[in-house]
Amino acid sequence: MASFSDYYWGGRKGHLVGIGGVSMSPLAEVLAEAGLIVSGSDMNVGENVKHLQSLGIKIGIGHKAENIPPDAEFVIRTAAVHDDNPEIVEANRRGIPVFERAQAWGAIMRDYRNSVCISGTHGKTTTTSMCTHILMAAEREPTVMIGGTLPMLHSGFRVGKGDTIVMESCEYYNSFLYFCPTVAVVLNIEEDHMDFFKDLEDIKSSFRKFASLVPEDGFIIANREDENTMDALRPLNRDIFTFGLQPGADVYAANIRQRGAGTEFDVIYADEIYTHVTLHVPGIHNVKNALAASAAAICLGCSPSAIRYGLAGFYGTNRRFEFKGKFKGADIYDDYAHHPGELKALLDAVEPLGYRRVILVFQPHTYSRTAALFDKFVEQLRRPDVCYLSEIYAAREQNTIGISSADLAKQLPNGIFFADNTELEKTLRAMASPGDIILTVGAGDVYKIGEHLLQS
Repeated sequence: MASFSDYYWGGRKGHLVGIGGVSMSPLAEVLAEAGLIVSGSDMNVGENVKHLQSLGIKIGIGHKAENIPPDAEFVIRTAAVHDDNPEIVEANRRGIPVFERAQAWGAIMRDYRNSVCISGTHGKTTTTSMCTHILMAAEREPTVMIGGTLPMLHSGFRVGKGDTIVMESCEYYNSFLYFCPTVAVVLNIEEDHMDFFKDLEDIKSSFRKFASLVPEDGFIIANREDENTMDALRPLNRDIFTFGLQPGADVYAANIRQRGAGTEFDVIYADEIYTHVTLHVPGIHNVKNALAASAAAICLGCSPSAIRYGLAGFYGTNRRFEFKGKFKGADIYDDYAHHPGELKALLDAVEPLGYRRVILVFQPHTYSRTAALFDKFVEQLRRPDVCYLSEIYAAREQNTIGISSADLAKQLPNGIFFADNTELEKTLRAMASPGDIILTVGAGDVYKIGEHLLQS
């Protein structure tokens, strides 16, 4: 069986299916910078596609067999591109090896002494970004791959000159099992991606295999206070470096104090204050994310000052409680939360901020997730003062289940379903007033609703 390492050389020619994706577009750029000749295809002309085209990368719009150049030597696809995709069918017909995106990143990782892989059902993007800030403050010149845009980088990735790579690592389709972590971080484990995993035990098994990839001289870092995480890792019989909010973890927080929308606390390591942290992002979930990033930095030998200054300079990533602006005196924020656990963390962070009304505009992401976690979504969506529901964002799926956001709205005393986002925007314009916070939330295109308000 072919290995992507055999093709990771200057001058080799490859084609990326779904090249505009959040992890595919940086992969294309990394491969091009390494001297490979890259082409690609995508369904839409988004910002990532436009950027890659500006670099001279040829990209076909729409998936067609003829998109693959005659001299292509390999094809890379995302997990969402299946075997019936016409370009995959064509590659197989021509005998061109097809690799998963994660296989390519795994091969790239082998070039680095330290490979930090951040996993978990939620919190990956923020924690990877926090790690990046710390490593930059430590002058480690990291290579970075994040599933979102980090303002400091003006992108979701960077190619560094150091010996460390930090990667957001997703469990969907077992993608992270292609990686080669020397430091594996497990933030939390919950039910998600039930269109792929059989049940929670299947998810735990995947994370266990991921952690087992760490060599004996590496580090497995885990959330001590997440029962599913500790249960998943226990059978490994390995030393686990833990983080948490309470004593008992190897790295934990003490003297937590809320300061406006931010938080201050001491990082305790080896029963002593290692450093003092000032966070400019809200919520106890971000304290946990910062502790995970601090634990990874400690394992990499970063100084207390690098952790302190790195985290002090972190103001969030795009679509993670991102302030977008004010409309009629209301604050508009956008967040990527698309899982009940992420919704809980977001609302837990917002409720203490003292807004007169919390107005949540939520767009569920995928039919399968909405159906599998329906009751948990209802539990969280009941919490805001007002909950406006946009129709489910299909992403990679067809609605074979026959489910709609209207089904959620029927269970919500505070909920209204809008089949048309134009009507939703009109309602928001009429009701927004000073003292409100309007949250546009979901992994689809719901962020456009807040942007339309601000443009108007």
